[in-house]
Amino acid sequence: MIYIAIFILLFCLVVGVPAPVSFMASAGWLIFFGGPDGAGYTASQLLPYAFTQMNSVSLIAIALFIMAGGIMERGRIGEKLIDFVDVFVGHLRGGLGVVGTISCAVFGSISGAACATLSCIGSIMFPRLREGGYPRGHSAALMSNASLLGLLIPPNATLIIFAWISGQPVLACFLSTVGPGIVTTILICIVNMWLLRNNEQVLVAHNRTREEKWRLFKERGRLAIPALMLPVIVLGGIYGGVMTTTEASAVAVLYSIPVGMFVYKGLKVKDLLEVVAESAVTTGVIMAMLFSVAMLSRLYLLEDLPGRMFVLLKSVSENRWVILFMINIFLVIMGMLMDDISVVVLTTPILMPIILELGFNPIHYAAIVGVNTGLGCITPPAAPVLYLGGRLNNAPINEIMKPALWFMLLCWLPVLLVTAYIPKVVLFLPHVILGTPW
Repeated sequence: MIYIAIFILLFCLVVGVPAPVSFMASAGWLIFFGGPDGAGYTASQLLPYAFTQMNSVSLIAIALFIMAGGIMERGRIGEKLIDFVDVFVGHLRGGLGVVGTISCAVFGSISGAACATLSCIGSIMFPRLREGGYPRGHSAALMSNASLLGLLIPPNATLIIFAWISGQPVLACFLSTVGPGIVTTILICIVNMWLLRNNEQVLVAHNRTREEKWRLFKERGRLAIPALMLPVIVLGGIYGGVMTTTEASAVAVLYSIPVGMFVYKGLKVKDLLEVVAESAVTTGVIMAMLFSVAMLSRLYLLEDLPGRMFVLLKSVSENRWVILFMINIFLVIMGMLMDDISVVVLTTPILMPIILELGFNPIHYAAIVGVNTGLGCITPPAAPVLYLGGRLNNAPINEIMKPALWFMLLCWLPVLLVTAYIPKVVLFLPHVILGTPW
């Protein structure tokens, strides 16, 4: 019965059924036909567990970070970040792409959502990239890859949900992806400039004199200070132990409202009400999905799905590193089929017991999940974020694929291999700051 339930879940997701309904359909099959004798399960075995799981303060941070990202998007905060970064690298060939990449990394560190980052920064950068002579396909591939940096550079909703499901400290999960996030940002910038090195159509701004750079630095820096202070306050508060993740998300909302409304004057009362409504809808969908997946994960445990998968993986190889490789492939495939949050809520209850059985550090696995979900979102044939970038920039997929493959092979794949097979790289910060075991 468990295999039929999995088939129902995957089939529903592939044909486009909303994730919460897909999870409930799979859970419904097991509720009626699961169990050792096929008699199903009672509500008393599932509902109290699901309600207990949902009773978590950490989940409030998801709603607040979604709201903060919407306020940043409407309040023209991303535009000031872009103008400031342009002072340093705008004169280089491919420098405008570097501006977009770094802006995505900073914006994504607060919004924590790839689509929100791509919509906000992309809407500002795509016209500038077209004016700068950038090929449409290259621009779409670049910004799609850069928008995923928010999945690695904390805080982000994906790792909050991972920590909630796996029972790991949220801050330790955040710290595990800092290194991969910074390295991926650097690699995307380098690959972007390498791909455009011989493209004479790409316009290069004139070399500014020292006086011009200093003048622009002061002018744009003054305007960008309120925007730059947002990640400093949030991340500094979390890592400094001053605020919890939930408190930091509330501070992000309270800070971004006056900045967007009174400093940059891009946020109106009407916009704020729309952001609140949109955030409420998005949060409601996520919470419905989390409630359904809480019951589904309970059913998976009752059906011993992790144990069955572990036996299946060990039948292929006894080597735990080979099994980890297969888990990585599985996560990438799942990331191709659905969004990052759905991947986390579906796979974590199944794979976490296997990871622990193999003797891997769960914080190490948090970093693996972050990198894999990012890679899955830009991997054809599904590649949901890649297609969104193409639609926003009116770029056909045949023009996007070549640069996108270069970014995958030279940026994401090396980071994935290092993250998966050199665990001390991702465990260094959690170990030093929080004292988590190697």
